[in-house]
Amino acid sequence: MRINPIYWLYNILLVMYWATLFPILVYRLIKEEGFYQRIKQSIGYLPDDLKEKISNRHAIWLHAASVGEIVAASPIIREMRKKYPDEVLIVSVVTATGFRMAHQIIEGADGILFFPLDLPYFTNRILNIVKPKIILLVETEIWPNFLRIAERKHIPVMMMNGRISQRSAIRYRMISFFTKRVLSSIRVFCMQSHIDAGYIISIGADPTKVIITGNTKYDQTYGIVTETEKKEFLHELGFEDGTYPIIIAGSTHKGENGTVYNAFGEIKKRFPRARLIIAPRYIYQADLICEEGATHQISMVKRSDMQAKKTIPAQYDGVILDTIGELGRVYSVGDLIFVGGSLAKIGGHNILEPAAHGKPIIVGPYMFNFEEIFELLSKRGACVMVKSEKEFIETCMDILTDTSRAEKMKRSCIEVVMENQGATEKNLTELQKLLDEIQMRR
Repeated sequence: MRINPIYWLYNILLVMYWATLFPILVYRLIKEEGFYQRIKQSIGYLPDDLKEKISNRHAIWLHAASVGEIVAASPIIREMRKKYPDEVLIVSVVTATGFRMAHQIIEGADGILFFPLDLPYFTNRILNIVKPKIILLVETEIWPNFLRIAERKHIPVMMMNGRISQRSAIRYRMISFFTKRVLSSIRVFCMQSHIDAGYIISIGADPTKVIITGNTKYDQTYGIVTETEKKEFLHELGFEDGTYPIIIAGSTHKGENGTVYNAFGEIKKRFPRARLIIAPRYIYQADLICEEGATHQISMVKRSDMQAKKTIPAQYDGVILDTIGELGRVYSVGDLIFVGGSLAKIGGHNILEPAAHGKPIIVGPYMFNFEEIFELLSKRGACVMVKSEKEFIETCMDILTDTSRAEKMKRSCIEVVMENQGATEKNLTELQKLLDEIQMRR
């Protein structure tokens, strides 16, 4: 297959990009535990035990870049294992946090590995080792060389639970002459919503290949937390059983925690025994967030210190959740949830997790990454958008003091989640069609 000149340009730019990162990579190889093995996998050298499990076994390969995609992939893998008990299933990730998350919540995979660097030699090497029968891309993972070489090897590719933000769609449209060629390698696009379908078509996907299947995150089981489990978790956090409110700020970014602390300070005036949990998007910021809390006269301790049984103060106002994979279940103990990335211009994070637990949700004005989900919840009054710190504080106080409003928000959350379940089954129906085609060709 002759390589399109645009791929040459892409590869040159990619090599230049990695060259600029060389000093950082060397530093991380020296300082960061596990980074050497991660790099080895990314250039196609798998650990012997993993290679033995997945080599040349014509696996179903599911790629989920990071934590969010892993959450979306979890119900897919769960149902695939039930439906195809004899198939070899492998999952690839890009980030270290995604790798850890995959090991925590995905039980049905035969192997979990790091995705190869998107350069022809490395991609070709790993595809020759695995020889997958089909590749499933969760959400929107578009890797030009990987897709081109998979197409050359006649490996069908399917996008599952596809989504694309408005910001990404705008950027991709600037190179739609390239993305149209890249996307032509994908056999079917199972998109989460009409919005996502429109975006993927606008950047070059064939409309006849695009279908709307809903969001598999509605099918996640993080909403199932027993009362006993909640009590045990509260005990672990050092929170007494009681009627005081617990405020949770999930996936917060720099610039948002100050607003959370200011709101919590006001809440404590009305509810002196209130407690706070902050789960930062980037856990390495935990110490800085603790220090920021101290400037607001709010004492915070780190969850990791508690787990390591380090000395912590006898009294504290809240906990920094600097651990991986707990947030989805931690939401179950909250009375009011703020989902971050929405006061900062990030585009918001997953509001389905707290919704699945039936919790009142507050977000900031920037929710463009989750447009349809926000629209569904906000229309039913389950999720409230605020546009300023003053409005944020007022809304928190109103929900906490108006029990009828809080109860209505909880009911609406559960109703929306239940009404939208079933996306996993729809995605697997399309997968079965492709598998039937593969079987017919043999």
